[in-house]
Amino acid sequence: MRVGCPKEIKNHEYRVGLTPESARELTHQGSEVWIETGAGMGIGATDAEYEAAGARIVEGPDPIFAECEMVVKVKEPQAEERAKLRPDQVLYTYLHLAPDPEQTADLVKSGVTAIAYETVTGPGGQLPLLKPMSQVAGRMSIQAGASALEKAHGGRGVLIGGVPGVLPGKVVVIGGGVVGFNAAQMAVGLGGDVEILDRDPDVLERVGTFFEARAATRFSNKTNLEEAVCAADLVIGAVLIPGAAAPKLVTRDLLKQMKPGAVLVDVAIDQGGCFETSRATTHAEPTYVVDDIVHYCVANMPGAVARTSTYALNNVTLPHALRIAKMGWKEALRANPHLAEGLNVHAGKVTYRAVAEELGYDYLPVAEALG
Repeated sequence: MRVGCPKEIKNHEYRVGLTPESARELTHQGSEVWIETGAGMGIGATDAEYEAAGARIVEGPDPIFAECEMVVKVKEPQAEERAKLRPDQVLYTYLHLAPDPEQTADLVKSGVTAIAYETVTGPGGQLPLLKPMSQVAGRMSIQAGASALEKAHGGRGVLIGGVPGVLPGKVVVIGGGVVGFNAAQMAVGLGGDVEILDRDPDVLERVGTFFEARAATRFSNKTNLEEAVCAADLVIGAVLIPGAAAPKLVTRDLLKQMKPGAVLVDVAIDQGGCFETSRATTHAEPTYVVDDIVHYCVANMPGAVARTSTYALNNVTLPHALRIAKMGWKEALRANPHLAEGLNVHAGKVTYRAVAEELGYDYLPVAEALG
């Protein structure tokens, strides 16, 4: 199979779908790999390194979209990329379709077979291709929030860890999954007063056992959520419903009861965000203010630490890429039901139930798509 990797074009996106090491694995297995010139520069990978790995360097993205059977990316295809997709092609990348009707419509129209990293499953319902980026984003959320809390950046002027004789900042983490757990680790490490909310008793038990007295846990109902948010200096939105739009847990009305200059970091923004006032931002302009509350809603947070993120991502995406390239997408999905969960769009049909229900499409079960 001919596998292509274009340069990412989303604002301040420096990651790349394939590292030179991943390209070498694919070529070693017998696949032909095309890399757009300069695609790896954001992680310090040169064209020469890709060529040494056996890849072919091509000018611009057009040859990849026109001639490669599988396109491997990091972020969802932008409008100009979607226009180049075709029915006999596999797209393997993050998609986050539920809050993105325009992208979904374009993918359906293109006829492409689109496999989304974020819905590929693992044992026990885990999301192994989402996990490393969730770890990165969770940890980065505290860095970003700490910076936004600085007075010069519009925040309350609070240091998360405080100093002797001055109380630390209050950090509230909504959601105790991978993002929330990693955010809490960073906040605790900085010396913050940390509280984690979740609705799953098992999650609360797990994080409570891990953090012991270093972080408090609280069941997430409406009353507890409102009390915690109103007391917070920094709120991390870390709620995920796989494949579906995130629930709006913090309303516009609640903002008026928060401390002026408090910060909201919405890590769920890829799935539409879990704050009512959230809208996607970029690394170029990461924050905005609503009702005196600073919002940080960058949709590709891990792109800022591109090298770490790319290698962490390739560690989990490459094994499936190798299977698809060797077996073809149908056989690879038939052989691996976890990978089959990643199929979101095929031949003009939506094949992921949550996306179909959210956006009003007829749902085509994956088993039918596989024939």
